[in-house]
Amino acid sequence: MELKTAATAGTMESSDIMITLTPSDSATTISLDSSVEKQFGDQIRAMIQQTLDALAIKQVQVTAVDKGALDCTIKARTVVAAYRASGKTDYNWEDINAWIN
Repeated sequence: MELKTAATAGTMESSDIMITLTPSDSATTISLDSSVEKQFGDQIRAMIQQTLDALAIKQVQVTAVDKGALDCTIKARTVVAAYRASGKTDYNWEDINAWIN
């Protein structure tokens, strides 16, 4: 999936995560701000990267502000931000669910 513009998904509410994807000319970077980073930072980054890989997104700058989101929320917010950034509107949620599980 090719990203055309920056896009954000999620909120700053408790148990959510705000994911911002910005197209980049270099390798993927993930910047994470989380109150539980010491315990779950590696897992959060891995979940974001796994979702990006499933969507075939290679060069992107990711900014994530986590407020205790579960894995399913991290995946969902990453997918929505990717679709917004790509400009795609033809969602096939059954296919997306299969890709990221």
